[in-house]
Amino acid sequence: MNEHYFSATPSGDSQRQVIEVQLAGKPVRVETAGGIFSPDGLDRGTRVLLDTVPNPPVTGNFLDLGSGWGPIALTLGLLAPQAQVTAVEVNERAAELTRANATRLGLSNVDVQHPDEVAIHRRFDLIWSNPPIRIGKAALHEILSRWLPTLNPGGQAWLVVAKKLGADSLLPWISSMLESEYPGEFTASRAATAKGFRVLRIERF
Repeated sequence: MNEHYFSATPSGDSQRQVIEVQLAGKPVRVETAGGIFSPDGLDRGTRVLLDTVPNPPVTGNFLDLGSGWGPIALTLGLLAPQAQVTAVEVNERAAELTRANATRLGLSNVDVQHPDEVAIHRRFDLIWSNPPIRIGKAALHEILSRWLPTLNPGGQAWLVVAKKLGADSLLPWISSMLESEYPGEFTASRAATAKGFRVLRIERF
């Protein structure tokens, strides 16, 4: 594939397929397509994240940063039907698939938006993300600088990052960035390691 899955308007084959995956502890059928991240199923990093994080609160405002075809947002919607889940995605094809899959699973609490559509004052109680590491360090840092501070006091962000793609250098950068901008308000730590991935936990006091 000569263009990245994070392209806003992918031009590759868009033929959709229906696959079965395990989300929120049960088998579900979802649609995927070419030109998006992990079109053939649940990628290893996202599975590590979902196997590590504690269940979300019953209610609240939750964020899936970089939804792809929707596995994280759908899981949040299934586990917490009374919560409001915002799925942020720049890839138009992936965003449409997240919408379609939420409808397919009967989830009226999942809202899919382009990052520019999210009001600057929006705040979240929980962030789960498999962030797009391959966009490059500068762009990734810009994304995390934008979204991690949207956590409400008492909120948590959980990120999964491949060790070979810089997880161990990303954690101190996150800690330094947050301490510089919001001294004493955040902690960042490694919560788990599995299958070549680190799960990072960021908490706001």
